[in-house]
Amino acid sequence: MPITILHNPRCSKSRQTLALLEEQGITPVVREYLNDPLTSEELETLISKLDLTAAALVRNKEDEFKEAGLDLKSSSDAEFIAAMVKYPRLMERPVVINGDKARIGRPPEQVLEII
Repeated sequence: MPITILHNPRCSKSRQTLALLEEQGITPVVREYLNDPLTSEELETLISKLDLTAAALVRNKEDEFKEAGLDLKSSSDAEFIAAMVKYPRLMERPVVINGDKARIGRPPEQVLEII
């Protein structure tokens, strides 16, 4: 199964993570999630692979966080997932997926745990 990176080429951490994978001799499948957003089912699977809550995958400082009416303490996983489907920019980036495991590349070296 190929390694996949959920990538935003405008994000420096995303570019650094992609470069780190390539330095390791890995040519991942690159999915630019802003142009090819994840479905709610894909996000549920991703959250499970990350072993995190949906809230931990949300960028809460983005304007869309407020637009979506989200609250870190009271919003449900379903509400966070629906917001990330509607506003893909809310998803933390980058994310590297290898089989049944995934890691957020913050810092980029964290993704090496699943390689």
